[in-house]
Amino acid sequence: MRMLDKLERRLGFIAIPGLIRIVVGFTALAYVLTFLNPEIFSVLDLKPERIRHGEIWRLITYIFIPRGIGGAGSLQPLWVVLALWFLWFIGEKLEAVWGPFRTTLYFLVGMIGTTIAAFLFGAQFSNSMLGLSIFFATAWFCPDEVIYVLFILPMKFKWLAWISAAFLLLGFATGPLSEKAAMIAAFSNFFIFFGPEIVHRVRHRQEVSSRRKRFEEQARPEDEPLHRCTTCGATELTDPSLEFRVARDGEEYCLAHLPRPANAPI
Repeated sequence: MRMLDKLERRLGFIAIPGLIRIVVGFTALAYVLTFLNPEIFSVLDLKPERIRHGEIWRLITYIFIPRGIGGAGSLQPLWVVLALWFLWFIGEKLEAVWGPFRTTLYFLVGMIGTTIAAFLFGAQFSNSMLGLSIFFATAWFCPDEVIYVLFILPMKFKWLAWISAAFLLLGFATGPLSEKAAMIAAFSNFFIFFGPEIVHRVRHRQEVSSRRKRFEEQARPEDEPLHRCTTCGATELTDPSLEFRVARDGEEYCLAHLPRPANAPI
């Protein structure tokens, strides 16, 4: 976080307040245009070979293509509205917690990772990964925030994030090497911003678990006495009324068998 504070002091001018709202607005426009003219999709998509030929606008316009679009009309308007509403919702949450600068920087790093994935591995799915990385960041800060899936099923952000992560891990485990590398690149923003904290938390939990285990191993059983007379073997369990003292020889005795000093009167 100190590094982010330093970056904000130096690069604070890159902050774009309401960035996700802007993305939602342009995405809605892109969907309408793509729905009316299917050819627009091929003009906006992230295609490295076309970028190499000078169509550099694709480095930005691809983020405005609604997730799942493979051509005009492949997504129903209702699903697009729900997806854009959800993106708006989590974007507002993230910016409220994190501020415009960190939200903007996080988004830009995600775009860079997505672009790298496309150029190196030809990953066409990474636009959706960018949106998912925003959700993971929001779930990190607001784990107990409740959303109603399909306006019916209440679910906390953290559980929805775990479910999404499970599907990602399944795809990661079963996909080819190029797809695995592309997923890592696409989620580079999440790894960079939250990876150190995740490692710290895992180590802390391991340390706590280790300390608890050592304590339980060293803990005295309830049926084991704390005091025992060296002479008669009596304990506080056999006679709760007994009192015990430690003598000069370092041994513990009940008062009846406590050795007297050599010069003590008989």
